[in-house]
Amino acid sequence: MTKSDAKLCEEAYFNEFYLKHVQHASNFAYYKCGDQDNALDLVQDAFSKIWENCAKIDFAKAKTYLFTTVNNLFLNKVKHNKVVMEYAKASPYIDENNESPEYLLEEEEFKKKLQAAISLLSDAQREVFLMNRIEGKKYREIAELLDVSQKAVEKRMSGALKILRKHIENI
Repeated sequence: MTKSDAKLCEEAYFNEFYLKHVQHASNFAYYKCGDQDNALDLVQDAFSKIWENCAKIDFAKAKTYLFTTVNNLFLNKVKHNKVVMEYAKASPYIDENNESPEYLLEEEEFKKKLQAAISLLSDAQREVFLMNRIEGKKYREIAELLDVSQKAVEKRMSGALKILRKHIENI
């Protein structure tokens, strides 16, 4: 174990690493999964894995390990959700809200179309779209956060909306 490896296992260094990277990792996870609670769960799980394996991780590569772990945890969650959805399709559907089957089917189809359309956006467009429409940030705030001009944000948003309108009716 080298000296740099030992640092990550020391609580003070780990806390410093955590505080330095938790916000960026949370943002990364949020833009991956689109849900704040799930994003925080992914990040906490990733930091737990780093703490458990601190002796094996090179301190210089810890940030890369963090983001790779968040990404892998997200992919595992997607895989698990697919299994759950397959099981749900096979089991009888219980309507808890007394909504018509047609409405439920249309709602599910719209969600799938929306997710598919969002996945077609470039990373920059998706980031701006989610920050504006999900987080409710104004273009000026987004421009400051991303360190780009407000015009760039407007252009990315315009492009995102054009793609979404093309792939989804009534949006």
